Amino acid sequence: MSAAQPARKRDSAATREAILAAAIIEFTEHGYGAAGVRQISERAGVTAMMINRYFGSKKNLFAEAVERAFGPPTIVGDDPAGLSHAIAHNLAERTAPDAERLDPFLLLLRSAAEPEAADILRAGIESHVGARFAGLLDGPDADVRAQLGLALVAGTWLLRTMVGTTALASAGNADLADLVSDMLEPVVGPREIAPPADPAADRPPR
Repeated sequence: MSAAQPARKRDSAATREAILAAAIIEFTEHGYGAAGVRQISERAGVTAMMINRYFGSKKNLFAEAVERAFGPPTIVGDDPAGLSHAIAHNLAERTAPDAERLDPFLLLLRSAAEPEAADILRAGIESHVGARFAGLLDGPDADVRAQLGLALVAGTWLLRTMVGTTALASAGNADLADLVSDMLEPVVGPREIAPPADPAADRPPR
């Protein structure tokens, strides 16, 4: 009896992982609203009842899928050295015509219109890539600057991959990375703080 217990535990972990992996694909390809529990269960090779058993609900499953998708560093790494260049290079590589399309930004785009999903996505972005990006920045307003940088990344990704605008889609990775790096520098570099105004400077001479 005791010898059989570890096998059941391993099967349980494998089943849970299979469901989560299938959910990431379904949510990424179809978005939160269109991805069905039945489709996820079929892709995972389990019954729909197993999803409720392991995750409780589609919403809970989506939350774990977001955690899994946004948790690992992708575009924004962990090294503050050469941050603008590293982000720009990663972005160019991951949005190239031959790059894999199963991407956290695609999960974001196809699910953000659903209010229930948007709350989960917002929390996932802020607690993972947003917090990681902000933690690499010196100076004030790190959270705002990090999210502005992410907005540039997301916009570039959207136009280059989903919309496929001609100039961005045909741009070489190295040239695109140089341009994006230059655009990121103002938000990545520390912002100069103006010294407090001297009231005496505005007084007319006597």
